[in-house]
Amino acid sequence: MTGPPPRPLHDRALDNLQYIRSTMERAGSFTSVPGWGTVALGVTALAATWLAGRQPRDAAWLAVWLGEAVLAVAIGGTALVRKARVANDPLLSGPGRRFGLGFLPPLAVGGLLTIALRQAGLFHAMPGTWLLLYGTAVVTAGVFSVRVVPLMGLCFMLLGAVALFTPPAWWPWFMATGFGGLHIVFGTIIARRYGG
Repeated sequence: MTGPPPRPLHDRALDNLQYIRSTMERAGSFTSVPGWGTVALGVTALAATWLAGRQPRDAAWLAVWLGEAVLAVAIGGTALVRKARVANDPLLSGPGRRFGLGFLPPLAVGGLLTIALRQAGLFHAMPGTWLLLYGTAVVTAGVFSVRVVPLMGLCFMLLGAVALFTPPAWWPWFMATGFGGLHIVFGTIIARRYGG
């Protein structure tokens, strides 16, 4: 009795190469960017845009957005840790560590520039600066993640560049479009393509 003929050696070698390639890609990419957590960031940013737009003074506007930043860190951090645990994707080693090292420096610079802009009374430069630096953080961290993440960062950067040269009356539109809309759109894409 004879069985099926053995598979040719080159077919088995190709299968092995594809397996090795996909394993290396997964090992080099941080895939725990939380899609639904990103959508939640967008929803809270839309609420912050509405609330900040009702503030009579620039300092109160800034306070609303700083509160939103704290809320975003809590939501994003919780969602990130939860997704990483489910995927058994370590946060503090390999791609997770590189993702964080790419993400945090631009945010720290954004914090320092916010203080400097506040002291100089240059509130009109904050929305563009925030969008640009957040986009930079997402692009640099996204190098270690799935392809859609750096694309999202580029969209933030483009929006921020335009926002720097627009009148203050347009602030709410840029903040809503960037921190609200882009988070919702890209978060949905990430959740559907790469899980929660």
